[in-house]
Amino acid sequence: MKRSHAASGHGAGPSQRQLRVGEEIRHSLSDVLLRTEFHDPELAKAHLTVSEVRMSPDLKHALVFATVLGHKDIRPLLPALKRVAPFLRAQIAPRLGLRVTPELKFVADEAMDEATKINQILHSPEVARDLDGDQD
Repeated sequence: MKRSHAASGHGAGPSQRQLRVGEEIRHSLSDVLLRTEFHDPELAKAHLTVSEVRMSPDLKHALVFATVLGHKDIRPLLPALKRVAPFLRAQIAPRLGLRVTPELKFVADEAMDEATKINQILHSPEVARDLDGDQD
């Protein structure tokens, strides 16, 4: 008997376990980033925020979406985060209680940039004019 894609988990989205582990990693990383003083000069004064962690199905890889407070660009800090990823992984390992602590890959969280662009579009004079015309 052939299994459907939804039943086999393909295209069905992340599992509850992936979501739970991702959230645990997000909390643990946030705590470590808040309390740890990095010897890396690029990260020493950076105020980083972890907004989301997406787990691979086998829980061996974590995609960490990070941003810098104050709407600053995090892209210059990504190489530094890559350098400290093994240290961060070692710091969160005892908190997770997993057999294998996932590899961490940091990427820029662009959700705030997209939200800002959408907000600017919605408040542009052209859109406001079109919305005022609908109320007549």
